[in-house]
Amino acid sequence: MTLSLDFTNMMATALPDGAGITETEWQEGVAAFRAVHGAVHARTADLGFLTVPHDRAALEASISLADRMAGRFDDVLLLGIGGSALGPIALRNALCPPQWNALDATARGGRPRLHVLENVDPATISATMTRLTLDRTLVLVVSKSGGTVETMAQYLIVRDAMAHAVGEDEARAHFVFITDPEVGALRRIARDEGIATLEIPPNVGGRFSVFTPVGMFPAALLGIDVRALHAGAADVMARASSGDLTANLPGAFAVLQWLADTRQGRSVHVLMPYADPLRELALWFVQLWAESLGKHRRVDGRPVGPTPLPALGATDQHSQVQLFMEGPLDKTVTFIAVRGREADGRIPSRHTEVPELGYLGGHSLGELIAIEHRATAGALAARGRLNATIAIDALDAWHLGGLMQLYALSTAYAGELYGVDAFNQPGVELGKQFAYAMLGRAGSEAAKAEWEALPKPDPRWQLK
Repeated sequence: MTLSLDFTNMMATALPDGAGITETEWQEGVAAFRAVHGAVHARTADLGFLTVPHDRAALEASISLADRMAGRFDDVLLLGIGGSALGPIALRNALCPPQWNALDATARGGRPRLHVLENVDPATISATMTRLTLDRTLVLVVSKSGGTVETMAQYLIVRDAMAHAVGEDEARAHFVFITDPEVGALRRIARDEGIATLEIPPNVGGRFSVFTPVGMFPAALLGIDVRALHAGAADVMARASSGDLTANLPGAFAVLQWLADTRQGRSVHVLMPYADPLRELALWFVQLWAESLGKHRRVDGRPVGPTPLPALGATDQHSQVQLFMEGPLDKTVTFIAVRGREADGRIPSRHTEVPELGYLGGHSLGELIAIEHRATAGALAARGRLNATIAIDALDAWHLGGLMQLYALSTAYAGELYGVDAFNQPGVELGKQFAYAMLGRAGSEAAKAEWEALPKPDPRWQLK
């Protein structure tokens, strides 16, 4: 079991016309990383995601509660947004059989379906609620602060519907709150009403929380091997103990992307798995990279931050790859390849007299997708387009845990390289305050005044 990184196609030695990271630039990155590594790992007490893969007590709390609820529910409804939703979705889609929610109870091994409400669009919420049998539904409310406006709005709607369906007293047994151990509205309601809770450590931010009960509890309910997820993440942490960049895979990923951006102008970072179950992993990565690294520099105020972009192989060979091949020279592409599938999906020999079909017989779909990945990587390199490949030995819980911790740790390293705080999100706070002001939340008077002082819509610039 292992993860590996091949970044040959990121380097100037492999690319034409002076493209790629030079050996001098790479050595600059090696030197810069030594300080970065020390700065990140010195913050273990503050950066809880570094130690969560070793927190056996928290993991066992999720497993124990999931075991106690086994067989009681046909559906799990998760209310959350951002990291509270993207992580659980990625785990379900990567590690459960395809189309999990469409399978019958026997095919699911008696495990529940998982529905995730990650937005407040009324049409989606209404349609989801219509499909659920509430007396057989468990609701997970995920908010570290206990006050996330979207999640709290969802909660009020679902709590009211549940109370009408099963009664106020019984409704409490249909909820689990995943929130801060001490503070916040959800914690207060849980104490007052005896609702079950699981804790998000105070030193773990939302987008870094997949290995806390945020991701582990719904995964355990679905029968995913959460101990293997933690073991894969812990293995990455062990391999990242060294400040030697040549032995630190998360560090190498971060430094390569940083050098490509700051030295080569490649500011768009594409993550392109060649496996359908990993499609949502790319979406999870987008939030992690964008919200963590898109910041103003503290010293000179200059905004920095690469733009992450999700793609899927081989699907996007017929859409985005045209842009990657011939569009602006502003991108890196990181592929994720799954080894060991070359014999899967044998293609039969039929219509051998038809040239467009005859050559396919005797090959397999697993072989085809692997070849398409290599062909795309080679084609990009031939045109001076920077790309790398992370390969995993299997698409299982251990390797997915490793991948997710790899990207989380890479993000922390990249924050230090860019000179920004990767663990806050000030850019989204003003919009939140304006929304609170318009909704009439107490304490939003200053935001309301600022909102009301903004320019009003100008009829000169409107079309009807």
